[in-house]
Amino acid sequence: MLLDQKVAFVTGAGSGIAAAGAKALARQGATVVVSDQDGDAAHSVARSISDEGWHAEALELDVTDDLALTVAIQETAKILGRLDILHSHAGLQVEGKLEQVAVADMDASWALNVRAHFVASKAALAPMRQQGGGSVIITSSNSGVQYDREMIAYATTKHAVLAMTRQMAADYAKENIRFNALCPGFIDTPFNRGFEVQMGGRAKLEEYIKDAIPMGRFGTVEEIADAIVFLASDQSSFMTGHALVIDGGECI
Repeated sequence: MLLDQKVAFVTGAGSGIAAAGAKALARQGATVVVSDQDGDAAHSVARSISDEGWHAEALELDVTDDLALTVAIQETAKILGRLDILHSHAGLQVEGKLEQVAVADMDASWALNVRAHFVASKAALAPMRQQGGGSVIITSSNSGVQYDREMIAYATTKHAVLAMTRQMAADYAKENIRFNALCPGFIDTPFNRGFEVQMGGRAKLEEYIKDAIPMGRFGTVEEIADAIVFLASDQSSFMTGHALVIDGGECI
């Protein structure tokens, strides 16, 4: 197994991409702390991992609470003895162009899509440094490498977190602490609700997917989970500061 004896902490893991990623990490041998603002969802994912015979713990966590997020990551490292992988995933999608997005919604987007990743990464540094390295995976989006129409809050914050990830990668490469950005395109999860609203419903979104994405389909959470395992493991040991775009060719 690629991640035997490793410890992983995952945010926003109660559903979608991060839930699939948490399961994939556990199947490769990692002990996974599944955290989500929805405690019941986190426990459900952790139970499903345990039912398969792997190791997981659940935690209800609001990543916009700096102290709670910092303590959760530090306590994970203390109790489990190490922290090898941080997948900081929790995020927010707000649709709309400049005059349609309230300042409060831009602030909320920044808090989840940038600031929470900053706080989580900061908390992970000490245990990773102490053990001689680690892998930090931060979810951006293919919206971080292109510009979506009428999605100013989302595209702005996803570009910002990609820049931050690259900066951290440059700063900590010599300590073997790797920072990479996961940049999914359209994956078939409820997170696409903002785009559905913007485009006028699910049917319109599916039409867009068929026409605008060269592969003509949504991606699956399992396809992204495979990439998470790759970034978490020594398979990507010489990769840092990378934006791993997985979008069926949409941003070509």
